[in-house]
Amino acid sequence: MLKGHQSWLFQNRPVILSTGTVVGPDEGEGPLSEDFDIVHGDLTVGQKTWEKAEKALLEEAAQRALAKAGLTDGQIQFYVGGDLMNQIISNTFAVRTLNMPYIGIFGACSTSMEGLAIASQLIDSGAANYIMAGTCSHNCTAEKQFRYPTEYGSQKPPTAQYTVTGAGVAVLGKSGDGPVVTAATIGRIVDMGITDPFNMGAAMAPAAVDTIQTHCRELDRDPSYYDLIITGDLAAVGTSIARELFDKHSFPIDQTTYSDCGLLIFDREKQNVQAGGSGCGCSATVTYGHLLKRMAAGELKRILVVATGALLSPLSFQQGESIPCIAHAVAIESGGLYA
Repeated sequence: MLKGHQSWLFQNRPVILSTGTVVGPDEGEGPLSEDFDIVHGDLTVGQKTWEKAEKALLEEAAQRALAKAGLTDGQIQFYVGGDLMNQIISNTFAVRTLNMPYIGIFGACSTSMEGLAIASQLIDSGAANYIMAGTCSHNCTAEKQFRYPTEYGSQKPPTAQYTVTGAGVAVLGKSGDGPVVTAATIGRIVDMGITDPFNMGAAMAPAAVDTIQTHCRELDRDPSYYDLIITGDLAAVGTSIARELFDKHSFPIDQTTYSDCGLLIFDREKQNVQAGGSGCGCSATVTYGHLLKRMAAGELKRILVVATGALLSPLSFQQGESIPCIAHAVAIESGGLYA
């Protein structure tokens, strides 16, 4: 049901039945490596191009999630997902293989929670029994499309972020054992006039703060309701700005329970990842791998995942446009056993 102007409260509490997470070698060297289903030792994943490698990551994550749920692809009513590639080709070609009814979406790096929110709404409304929501990214495909090809070896400023090579998929159902999705807040576009594609954290932070504050206001929830409020990929620069904005707005968030997926997935002291992680695969793999495992262990009971996205394109950047940003929030709570 609708709460306020931007939020949904799911009365039937869709269940996350299973997840699949697949990452590349850099993510495998990070602190969360044990929380992913598959870690590849090379960026090509046995494919001839970076784009085909990204598609392969998503296919593997989807098959792993299906196997965990004990389902076949024919039992999934809809697949909801997207990615960073032009015309979201990684998802389109992966779902061509999976052979599922397809709802393609684009929210840049916010796609993971946008997809989970839409999937949850379809389950909650009775429009489907089983849905798969997924997304992916690849460091080399994103660099080639949005900045410079990896082979170019260009230097990057400290504000730049390192696109995660990974895919994360969730299978949702009407009932079963697993964490439940209780609410979602669909973000609005926030554009602060930033034009630097090497400073995404600064561009996205205001959108994240706006969505978090809107979520708490419309659902009449104090931030302390959640054990953890985590943004998708603001990394070091954006997280610092978000904390400053919370203080400026006198928003009563406990800074010790606020974190960011882009800071968790890599070890910035040991890995050359500039400000931290980003990309569609960042919040997807951290949430569906690390965070849900913490929920299964009883360490977390209620989390709010706020995936952030910079909605630029190579064309808009070349034409001098600023970077419009968005953030989508999904509330996940413990609801039973999860494996």
